[in-house]
Formats: sequence, C-alpha cells, structure tokens
Amino acid sequence: MKSKSILEAMEFDQATELANRLVEGMSRVIRGKDEFLKLLVTALLAEGHVLVEDLPGTGKTTAVKTLSRIIGGLDFKRIQFTPDLLPYDITGVEVWDPLSSSFVMKKGPVFANIILADEINRTTPKVQSALLEVMAEKQVTIGSTTYPFEGLFFVAATENPIEFEGTYPLPEAQKDRFLMKLSIGYPDSESEFEIVKTDPSANSLSGLSPLCSPEDLFLLIETAKTVFCDDKLIRCAIAIADRTRNHSSVQMGVSPRGSLMLIKACRAYALVRGRDYVTDQDLADLAPLVFGHRIRLKNVKKSAAALIEEVASVEIQRIPQ
Repeated sequence: MKSKSILEAMEFDQATELANRLVEGMSRVIRGKDEFLKLLVTALLAEGHVLVEDLPGTGKTTAVKTLSRIIGGLDFKRIQFTPDLLPYDITGVEVWDPLSSSFVMKKGPVFANIILADEINRTTPKVQSALLEVMAEKQVTIGSTTYPFEGLFFVAATENPIEFEGTYPLPEAQKDRFLMKLSIGYPDSESEFEIVKTDPSANSLSGLSPLCSPEDLFLLIETAKTVFCDDKLIRCAIAIADRTRNHSSVQMGVSPRGSLMLIKACRAYALVRGRDYVTDQDLADLAPLVFGHRIRLKNVKKSAAALIEEVASVEIQRIPQ
C-alpha cells in the first residue's frame, strides 16, 4: 500500500529528522518512554489534543512542560484544575473599567499556544466544558464577543484514574475533543534508576534549549498532512468506527469526527516513524488510542481500548489486497 510521496525526498527527510529531534529532546527528561513521546509528538503534528491518564508521580505534567520547552517562541500556560475553579478562571472575563467607562477584556490562561490542563477531572463538568469551544474551534466567546486564536493551539490534559477520591468523570463531549488518550505507565528498573540518580525534571528541564521554531513546527504539521493514506485504509478506519456503532457490547459508538481524527493521527504517526505513507499497522496501533475514549460500553468494567483492538484486528484482516 505504499505510494510515492508528493514531497521531495530531502524535504521529507528534514521533516522526519526534526520530528525525531523533538522526541530525542524530550527523552533527556522523560526516560524510558520513547513510544509515549512519539505519540505525544504525533498528537501535536495532527493538530489534536491529548488526554493523559495515569497514576500520580509518573511524569504526566513533566512531559508536557518538556514539550513546551523544546519549541521556541510559544506561549505556555498551566491551569491547575481544582474543585473551586470557575469557568471564567479559564476563559477570562469582561471587567468594568471606571477610567474608560467601558468593559475591558481580561484574558484567561487559555489564551496561549500550549495549555497544560493539570488534573482536569478534579473540577466539575461545568468548568471542564469551558474548554469545549476553544478546543474544537480555536476561539473563545465571552459575552457577545468572539476572540479567535491564531497559530498553534494544543491542549494536553492530565487526569487521575476515575476511581481516585475527589475526581469527576469527563463528559462525553469533552472526551471527544481529545485526539488520543494516553498513559505513561511506570518506568522500567534501569530508567527509574537514572531518574532517581539524576532527577532530570529538576536538573535537566530548566536547561533545555528550543529545538525548533514555531515556523518549523508549522511546516512539520503541513508535511504530516501530505503523508499518503490509501483509500483502502480510510475505508477500514470507517469500518472500525461503524462496527462500534452496531456492537452488542457498545452503548455509544465512535462519531465521524473519530474516523477523521484516526486518519489524521495515522498520517502524523507515519511521519514520526520516518514513512511517507500509512500502513495497516498504524491503524492497529492507533485505533485503541483514538477510539477507546470515544465509546461507552454497556459493561463499564470491560476495557474499551481492548474492544477496539479486537474490532480493528478483524477489520484490518478484511482489507482487500
């Protein structure tokens, strides 16, 4: 299913080299998690947002901070979600200015290029929904005025497992705004030894230098869009989504937005992997990450990602040769 890319070889080589440079730069701080870092860069290049769910202390927040450090010239903001947070604490609010006798816009922390929404499920669904418009449309409406965003806008949200005390489940509409749901997991013993010995988040993070400019990143994002994806693979992605809508174990299936996001993610993932074409293995690898959080199972104790993996395996086998 390989096809000649419309890009010149040297241009594509430069793109893959830059993508790998971003992954390698983050690996100086986040040890032993190269696949997770590749997926984080994939989400960035696919112009999607990422939700990272894992136990406290596994490096979720540090990973996003590291990503913001290695891209120069971008505005980074962290929002710590707490139960007492209000929607306008995120988006901003119009306040009365007695000197000008008019309302003046006081922008919230969401007005940035890279947003770290830390522990997003520790606040109420009403506050979580304050991010819906900006994540989907890159704009914020306050009162009667809409403020459009320019350039890169990337949200990386972290959340603790829902079983933890003091957490609120994310609404389905909120989860659907995220391209992928990832997990870092515990490091292996050797990586943990290096973490404990060198404490990279304290000693290496502050010393990181930018590895690319916003202009370079924009070209990288545009290059990802040109990666070839055979129509057979696009139809396979749609078939996987359609199976979830008619599966006996699924209460709510994947929306068309999910199918679109899967193909965008596959194109970016192929570039990070050094290919100018998408393979069926890309579909198999990414479908559980892109679709898993978009479905609701009738039995909540079962794994949505495992079901997607099973469905994807069946549909990939049906791809015409």
